[in-house]
Amino acid sequence: MPHILIVEDETIIRSALRRLLERNQYQVSEAGSVQEAQERFSIPTFDLIVSDLRLPGAPGTELIKLGQGKPVLIMTSYASLRSAVDSMKMGAVDYIAKPFDHDEMLQAVARILRDRANAPAPSPVERGNGKAASADKALPGNANGEIGIIGSCPPMQDLYSKIRKVAPTDSNVLIQGESGTGKELVARALHNLSKRAKAPMISVNCAAIPESLIESELFGHEKGAFTGASAGRAGLVEAADGGTLFLDEIGELPLEAQARLLRVLQEGEIRRVGSVQSQKVDVRLIAATHRDLKSLAKIGQFREDLYYRLHVIALKLPALRERGADVNEIATAFLARQSARVGRTDLRFAADAEQAIRHYSWPGNVRELENAVERSVILSESAEISAELLGIDIELSDLVDDDEYIGLAPQQNGANSTSHEPTEDLSLEDYFQHFVLEHQDHMTETELARKLGVSRKCLWERRQRLGIPRRKSGVASES
Repeated sequence: MPHILIVEDETIIRSALRRLLERNQYQVSEAGSVQEAQERFSIPTFDLIVSDLRLPGAPGTELIKLGQGKPVLIMTSYASLRSAVDSMKMGAVDYIAKPFDHDEMLQAVARILRDRANAPAPSPVERGNGKAASADKALPGNANGEIGIIGSCPPMQDLYSKIRKVAPTDSNVLIQGESGTGKELVARALHNLSKRAKAPMISVNCAAIPESLIESELFGHEKGAFTGASAGRAGLVEAADGGTLFLDEIGELPLEAQARLLRVLQEGEIRRVGSVQSQKVDVRLIAATHRDLKSLAKIGQFREDLYYRLHVIALKLPALRERGADVNEIATAFLARQSARVGRTDLRFAADAEQAIRHYSWPGNVRELENAVERSVILSESAEISAELLGIDIELSDLVDDDEYIGLAPQQNGANSTSHEPTEDLSLEDYFQHFVLEHQDHMTETELARKLGVSRKCLWERRQRLGIPRRKSGVASES
């Protein structure tokens, strides 16, 4: 059983992480500071050290030296990301940004220990017991590459096949899909199955970094390059040297940064902000976006030459509503994981919940589903989780078939009623938009919501998301 040392000064985080690792068959010791760890333990005897970067007294990077070659995984907030990059230069094996997802932490720990052993080893979730372990048997690819994504619908099977073909190459990859579909999971699978798996994968959300800082964050800067640059710093591209750089939401990257990134792809070199010298880097780029980069390129908001450099291999992630029975499989896996976290073994979905999960549109995709399941597990007072507890705003009485979506709105009286009936070619969002546009001139918001089987609040939110303005004329205003 691998022995892991957690060094974290926040008691709540330390205890939660210890419980998570112990549930997945790891032996765990803990300390609140580097000094406490030194006084209580022989640090080199651990198989892995997981430490916060900022600690009272000595920083977590001190454990790199004290561990005498044992792998150190650094935890850091996004605001300290540059310091995390510096820690990797000092010898940390990887970093993980707070707040981290439990599965992300487990995957990182399993990967580091597997690499250290230099031989394939089952993931900690597979070694676990109870429902959490059985749910992960549904992960396609566990026996062949550990792709680690749940689902077996034809589009996902096609995606797994492409991942296995593309991963061993050094080709740039563009992952396309709606927000919440799991684009970073695909990027991680590509990295783990590549020859760069033992090198770092640096993940950057381009939308989360202020535009004024994005170039220095990515490419580094020299001392005095701008106000406040009191020392030179390496950028995230340098930190990924020899490994993989994952740029999420690359469509948000400013044009100036796009030009610098293009140089990395074309010449294999970077130039820090404020420097006149270039340096070579060996980086594989994986980018992801929910936007249409080709359309952005046509209107000058994205460099066309960069688009074609990125578009060597394009992987399309289907939306959750397009994955059929996968949604229930994923929900079951989430329920097992969340149940294990709160120590419950009796939770199950009620029949109305299973039906609602299958037929709800899930505009937030897998992320929304995971949040809904987590909330329901926390709030559940009985063994059965209902659709109401999941917070799914859908009229179940209008779902007339359990295997195929038929429609949400009851039929209208009159000759035109059949023209508004949804067809197999219309997604739920398409049907919603079609119905609202057809009827909003002669229905109030309350009537529209009632016909669609949703609340007025839900109708308003979907109008905002789909960009359907509420018309001011044609219907008397409601109080």
